[in-house]
Amino acid sequence: MSLVGKFVSELEINAAAEKYYEIFKDKVSHIPNISPTIFQNVEVHEGDWDSHGHGSIKIWNYTLDGKAEVFKERVEFDDEKLAVTLIGLEGDVFEHYKTFKGTYQVVPKGPKHSLAVLTLEFEKLNDGSPYPYKYLDLMNTITKDIEAHLK
Repeated sequence: MSLVGKFVSELEINAAAEKYYEIFKDKVSHIPNISPTIFQNVEVHEGDWDSHGHGSIKIWNYTLDGKAEVFKERVEFDDEKLAVTLIGLEGDVFEHYKTFKGTYQVVPKGPKHSLAVLTLEFEKLNDGSPYPYKYLDLMNTITKDIEAHLK
C-alpha cells in the first residue's frame, strides 16, 4: 500500500478568478474574517504581508472537528496559473503525515465564473495514518466561504 497520496477537488464558483486568487495573494490576513467558523488567526512568522507573501512563512490557528489545531506553512505563488501552494512545515497535521501540501488554483470560466481546483498532496507516516479527507473538506469550505465573501 502506498503511503503517498493526492486528492483533487473541483468546485465551480461564482466569482472572478482574479478576485479569488487575490484573496490568497494580497488579502490572506482577511481569511479569518471570511471563514470565522474555521480560522481564529493567521500571522506572519517570516517575511511580511506587503511583498505579496511569496516565500513567507505563516502560522494558522484553526478549529477542525471541534479541535484547535495549528499549521505552519511556507507559501508559493504561481501568478500565471493563478495558483497558491501552502507547503506544510510544522503543526498538528504532522502527527499523521510526513509531508503535507495544499494548492488552491483557480481557472477562469467567464467574467464572474471560475473553476477552483484544490489539490492536497501528502505522505502518511504509516499505514495506520488516516487519509486527510477532513483537510480536503476544509479546503472546500474555505473556497465556498471566499465565494460567498466575493458576491
